Amino acid sequence: MSLVVDRYEVGPVGTNCYIVRAERGAPEAAVVDPGGDVATLRLELARAGARCAAILVTHADADHVAGVADLAEGTDAPVYAPPRDAMPKERASGWLAVRDYAVDTELTGGETLEAAGITFEVVAIPGHSPDHVAFTADGRLFSGDLIFAGSVGRVDLSGGDWDTLVESARALTERFPPETTIYPGHGPPTTLGAERARNPFLAELRTS
Repeated sequence: MSLVVDRYEVGPVGTNCYIVRAERGAPEAAVVDPGGDVATLRLELARAGARCAAILVTHADADHVAGVADLAEGTDAPVYAPPRDAMPKERASGWLAVRDYAVDTELTGGETLEAAGITFEVVAIPGHSPDHVAFTADGRLFSGDLIFAGSVGRVDLSGGDWDTLVESARALTERFPPETTIYPGHGPPTTLGAERARNPFLAELRTS
């Protein structure tokens, strides 16, 4: 299997949304973090000849879930996400309108799910938010807002915790090889090895 990952910046702050297929031309796709611009996402799916078979959510910050309800209703795709009550309410709404959505399968980490012909492992990575999970398959890690290229997710919002974020990052670097590609919630892709070696916010991982 050689995953095909297409990245789209959606919503008012350019949140990364990923359309993931098992291979080029595959008839089904998983959509990770549809944070808006659902009409555009559906058009891109149609252009690829792919049906949205699953919606995967890393965490319930508004800019990552603003399009979940519309995409789920328009495609009948099941939603795999952390429990709705795991995110502090003030984080999940307020600055960006989010239509309520149902979670078909709740994820807390440790699960394996099959979607669009792809086997995803679910990893709990709290720190940026208490409900945060990542999805990994075929050497790719969809990390949401835990690790970015040269940065990390903010921890000053309700439910954020710096020490927990660092330990989540440490667990990822210990579990997965350095060449693992990170597809973050904002900004360009990177690798676990590059971030462990050079990310200034993860310096303590290099001293322990």
